[in-house]
Amino acid sequence: MTPSRAIAFWVAVIAALLLVEVAELTHLFTLPVQSAVGNLLSFVFALVFTTILALIGALFVGIYISQRMQSPGGFTRFEEEMLKMRGDVERISNDLTELRRGLAVPPPEPRAEDRR
Repeated sequence: MTPSRAIAFWVAVIAALLLVEVAELTHLFTLPVQSAVGNLLSFVFALVFTTILALIGALFVGIYISQRMQSPGGFTRFEEEMLKMRGDVERISNDLTELRRGLAVPPPEPRAEDRR
């Protein structure tokens, strides 16, 4: 899921919750509290369902946090290898420049693609 879709999803969820809250405050629809608390089976079902969802959410949050803590913060192996290669190219270029000075050969003109 792309970040823009994730943001749009959570904005829609928050908007739906706000709509339900406004509808509850304006008495557009009401649920009698006696029926929810009075029926023991529905109360236990709601409590167990909420507990299961909370545990699953906590599990996913824990997995995410532990993965972020264990992931390396530095360069990847590929990036390290590219940095080493760049250093090698600079070293070879400096050595070649010193050799040209020793032979009194003028360095070649830089090409257009080398100027970038």
